[in-house]
Amino acid sequence: MVTLDLRRLRFLREFEERGTLAAVAAALGYSPSTVSQQLGLLEKDVGIRLLEKAGRGVRLNDAGRLLAQHARVLLSAAEAAETDLAALGGAVRGTVRAGGLQSAARRLLVPALARMRGEHPHVRVEIFELELEQALPGLRLGAVDLVVGDEYDGHPRPRPAGMRFTVLLEEPLRIVLPVAHPLAGAGGPVAIGALRADVWTASAEGTGHHAMVVGTCRALGGYEPDLRHRSSDSDVQLELVRAGAAVALLPPLALPAGDPAIAVRDLAAPGLRRRLVVVTRDTPPAPALTAFLTAVSRAAAPYGGTG
Repeated sequence: MVTLDLRRLRFLREFEERGTLAAVAAALGYSPSTVSQQLGLLEKDVGIRLLEKAGRGVRLNDAGRLLAQHARVLLSAAEAAETDLAALGGAVRGTVRAGGLQSAARRLLVPALARMRGEHPHVRVEIFELELEQALPGLRLGAVDLVVGDEYDGHPRPRPAGMRFTVLLEEPLRIVLPVAHPLAGAGGPVAIGALRADVWTASAEGTGHHAMVVGTCRALGGYEPDLRHRSSDSDVQLELVRAGAAVALLPPLALPAGDPAIAVRDLAAPGLRRRLVVVTRDTPPAPALTAFLTAVSRAAAPYGGTG
């Protein structure tokens, strides 16, 4: 009789999703040798080879792919069982692993954590700073429970199957200028075209923010921005603006209040907005996750949140 270890099945599912031992190790916080050892023990459990050589690495064979399909079902059933059992108890208990981009982690996830400590002290909350692109594989596999990501007008996010996307907050984008910039004291809205000669800063290439800045300059200004500085840390972008080294296009959630070294201006083209979205697996949430989602919605309320 074959005894299947759910922990080892998760390693198999991670390998199916990520494709290399190194990627699984990085995602789960283990060494590649530990991942290889766990997959080797799973092979002993089932009595059949699951991996085959592929160049310098390994890949799943037919048996490995078949077991990975079953692992998906078994892990999902185990998660559902945990949710049902948690719902029978009195106090809300469990672990919530939440990821989000920097501004969402700072302004929404950390305040939600503080609220949970008071209202649901038996829930363990773990916070990660993650871009949506980085977090989706872990969310799909159950290593992360929710992610707060962003999307911009004209740059919608893909909607992978099995994921639930809920709009949490909508906010207009603002032009951020050094206080000595010629347009800083204008007071009125600033046209993207008026910043053709400026150096820009944006998030790392491949992120939604980077695509939005480039796309906005092309569509509304008719030019390719001189995007010399890239950081997914909005504080780094703001420091570049303070230093007079760049201009930026940022949402209010990422901006400080009353900073004398920067000037924040409306866009001359109205309606360009960022939406923060909460992404979870499209399955009934555990009570701990439900409580944390409520806390996140409450944290978003002062900023005009939809929850």
